[in-house]
Amino acid sequence: MNNRLLKALLRQPVDRTPVWIMRQAGRYLPEYRKIRAEAGDFMTLCSTPELACEVTLQPLRRFNLDAAILFSDILTIPDAMGLGLYFSEGEGPKFKKTIDNANDVKKLIIPDPADKLAYVADAVSLIRKELNGKVPLIGFAGSPWTLATYMVEGGSSKTFAKIKGMLFEDPASAHTLMSKLADSVAHYLNAQIEAGAQAVMIFDSWGGALSTSHYKTFSLAYMQQIVDQLIREKDGEKIPVILFTKGGGMWLPEIANTGCDAVGLDWCVDIGKARQQIGGKVALQGNMDPAIMATNPEVIKQEVSRILADFGHGNGHIYNLGHGITPNITPDNVAALVDAVHDISAQYHV
Repeated sequence: MNNRLLKALLRQPVDRTPVWIMRQAGRYLPEYRKIRAEAGDFMTLCSTPELACEVTLQPLRRFNLDAAILFSDILTIPDAMGLGLYFSEGEGPKFKKTIDNANDVKKLIIPDPADKLAYVADAVSLIRKELNGKVPLIGFAGSPWTLATYMVEGGSSKTFAKIKGMLFEDPASAHTLMSKLADSVAHYLNAQIEAGAQAVMIFDSWGGALSTSHYKTFSLAYMQQIVDQLIREKDGEKIPVILFTKGGGMWLPEIANTGCDAVGLDWCVDIGKARQQIGGKVALQGNMDPAIMATNPEVIKQEVSRILADFGHGNGHIYNLGHGITPNITPDNVAALVDAVHDISAQYHV
């Protein structure tokens, strides 16, 4: 098996820097758009293991990536809690029900992954079988704070006014909500690990919208609660954990202190300085600006070279974008990125 990713996550020696891309299975691929149209809607695509498996494997057929990541959505947990997830064309995810008060929080039931989320574990098992050891499989979930923003706001938000109002006006309910979500995420990720995920990642997409005080209290503390519950070894192999807070560059030491194995970096962070701060404790994942993917192979290659040089010689770097790839990207540019990482990075591992 190509196990560069797992070795790099544990800061072990590798021959080249491993590379995978957030949202690597997605709308920039014509074969994805075709299967999405055939499925009829996004949730059918997510909840049908055979379709989720096919979409997961699509980018690996095109590109020499060092990992597969489960095709799913971070909002499967709130959906399993009974909020009714749906997707409006051009508007993103929405919920039929929202969390509006303390009573709504009290009524939330932590979902059993073997029940309403069984399709995810089934997809993981199928993907592992189809990968046949080619590359490792990453499982994932959203952070409690990020999930809560959607559950309270009812969808995407620019201001997070409702959920922030809860933090200020009813912190007890906010803590109850985050705790229930932390336990739900931990059970969910452990089910993915049991089904075959070889590393797991927690996406704290909206952590950067919080003040430092609220971030530590309502986001990081509950990611810590998850990390403390996760299966960290299975069948004699370590299961690395990646934490990624978009906009979290000012809190890197605190994130690294959770006991995670790797910290994801967005493109606003200097990876060389991040390595000086926390590279002795965790691996670093990132951190190219996704906008560069809309340029051309030469510009992409130059930026790859710069980021690899900024990280420098040695191990513990997983190359990635600083956030998900956008739908308007030509696949040729992705191939240029992957090939450039492998070609250029070899000199940093001798």
